[in-house]
Amino acid sequence: MSLSLYSRARSTAAWRISIWTTVAFSLCSAVAFTVMYLLVARDVQSRSDAWLTGEAQVLSEVAANTPRDSLDTRLVQEVAELASHEVIEEGRRSGQRRQSVFFLVTRYGQDPVWVGPEPKALFVDALSGASRQPGLPASIMVPGHPLPFRVVWNNGPEGTRLYLGFADTAANAMLHRLIERFALIWCAMALIGFAISAAGAFRTLQRVEQISEMVGRMGTEDLGKRLPEALADDEISRLSRTFNRMLERIQRSVNQIRIVTDSVAHDLKSPVTSIRGSLEFALLHGNSEDWQDRVADAVEKLDRLSQTLNTALDLAEADAGALPLKREPLDLGLLVERLSDLFQPSFADKQHKLHCYVQPGLFIEGDPSLLSRTIANLLDNEVAHLPPGRKVAVTVGQADQYAELIIEDDGPGFPEELRVRAFERFVKGQHSSGHGLGLAFVNAIVQAHGGCVTIGDSASGGAQIRIKLPMAKVSA
Repeated sequence: MSLSLYSRARSTAAWRISIWTTVAFSLCSAVAFTVMYLLVARDVQSRSDAWLTGEAQVLSEVAANTPRDSLDTRLVQEVAELASHEVIEEGRRSGQRRQSVFFLVTRYGQDPVWVGPEPKALFVDALSGASRQPGLPASIMVPGHPLPFRVVWNNGPEGTRLYLGFADTAANAMLHRLIERFALIWCAMALIGFAISAAGAFRTLQRVEQISEMVGRMGTEDLGKRLPEALADDEISRLSRTFNRMLERIQRSVNQIRIVTDSVAHDLKSPVTSIRGSLEFALLHGNSEDWQDRVADAVEKLDRLSQTLNTALDLAEADAGALPLKREPLDLGLLVERLSDLFQPSFADKQHKLHCYVQPGLFIEGDPSLLSRTIANLLDNEVAHLPPGRKVAVTVGQADQYAELIIEDDGPGFPEELRVRAFERFVKGQHSSGHGLGLAFVNAIVQAHGGCVTIGDSASGGAQIRIKLPMAKVSA
């Protein structure tokens, strides 16, 4: 492996995922193999114990029913037959099979009868030091023999005791081969599992790496590009779709910022030029009578310019979801009444009649400053765009779980070409002197509060603006 390939492998998480996956798989498979081995070993020992118990019972019956003078010969014959035909030891000649089986018969006042490996004294000492129960197999270790002997002893008539012992070398060899094969299979499974896990992890993370590289190369001019989306509905595909949706939002925001920047720069050119001319006139004609009017006009235009900039910035923040809202419980009817009172003189100057119909106790969660600017913006539009001598009705009521604000008049209504794009930025009527930000600002603020705004026709044929805001849960 080259140095660059090794460094790339070290820098990815695929090898860590592969190692931990392989470790978990290896531990689980090792536990499974261990349990399987223990079950096989227990089954082998159970079969050996069953054989010992049955043969010991048979020999006890033979000893009980055989005359004294012929018992020894019959026992030796039985041992030879069992060793030759029932004890299976792979890799040994028949003459060596007796090394794994022994018989011992003891009687009061007589020498014990022994058939089995030598020296006999080692087996007798091991049997005398072991705790045993009649008829139940037990294990004893005999010096010089690597395997334990399973021993069963039974009581016979007149104090006779018969011992039968067996060291299952064939089963032990089979269990050793089983361990070796389990170890080989376990190692092979671990290596194959690591290779498969590493290949899958590298392939999966390679898709993530492609996403990272493509996103890292993107600039403001490349926002139209999109990440490839696989047909499979997995986590990587969902990540790609999430990135693409994020890129779409960023692209819209960047485009909106560019539109706002271009439009504001264009719309500010005339006011700034006018303000500069007024101030230069005041500077050059400081002793004339109308210099103060010029300065006042410049200050008024600066105020409008500041308001336009603030509205454009608020719109940009609202569209980006970053508009800070200082929410608090507000009585919408009380807020509308106060603003209506403030606008009464302006309506009177234009010979308008303003009627306010308010249902008390309709509380919403909202920002007082932004909502006041929203309502003031709508009322200011009525003053600015209605022909003289019109009627304007402001109504606050409840519609389901919403507080509803309706502003309608008996004027000419919205132009048909303005209805569809009324809430877009810099969209205004043909004879409007504004910047086209008013209704866009209203829509952004209402949506930021979880509400909606619609435009339509009033019953008298004029314009109607309807705002719905979710009502707040005010504790009694």
